[in-house]
Amino acid sequence: MEELFEALMVISFGVSWPMNIMKAYQGRTAKGTSLIFLCCIEFGYICSIIWKLISGDMQALFSGDITKYGCFFYLLNALMVLIAIIIFYRNKALDKLN
Repeated sequence: MEELFEALMVISFGVSWPMNIMKAYQGRTAKGTSLIFLCCIEFGYICSIIWKLISGDMQALFSGDITKYGCFFYLLNALMVLIAIIIFYRNKALDKLN
């Protein structure tokens, strides 16, 4: 049961990342975006992925155990935050051009 709530928690965090990515991409500016915040979030997701690897829960992703899909969402969220960081640097470069 705890795996279900963990997955729901990570999914709820992950719902906001696509909106953040689209807003940053369309906004074309790094103003109002905190790189430190994004890096702290990314670090947290990386630590969670390492925890899943150490605890053996990551194997559940490949074994089809639906109750332990939280690890998939850690990976997905980490990827989305990485995209947000890349867009930050793109926007920072665009800010310098203006």
